Amino acid sequence: MLDFYIVKDDQTKQTYKEKLEREFAGGLDSKTFSNLQSKGIIDKRFDFYSDFRLSRLQITKIRDIISQRQLEADSDVLQFSEIIEKAESRQSGLIAYGD
Repeated sequence: MLDFYIVKDDQTKQTYKEKLEREFAGGLDSKTFSNLQSKGIIDKRFDFYSDFRLSRLQITKIRDIISQRQLEADSDVLQFSEIIEKAESRQSGLIAYGD
């Protein structure tokens, strides 16, 4: 599972304790993650098993791609949209932890 947590763009890499205190935004399984990459929603440079961040700007670009490709009703996109909506509502980015 790839777990996403809310993180402010200006926050630096945190300690383990701070990681535990982060607000959980949701998770994606490997199949959904792969499908989102195939659809061009998540950049292929990101790896399911590695940690990465998405800034507010990157999330805005993801929203634009979803809209341009008219994928709002896609089941994989709907699952990811729930995660990015949480970040948007808090004016934050996301940090993903792969396991």
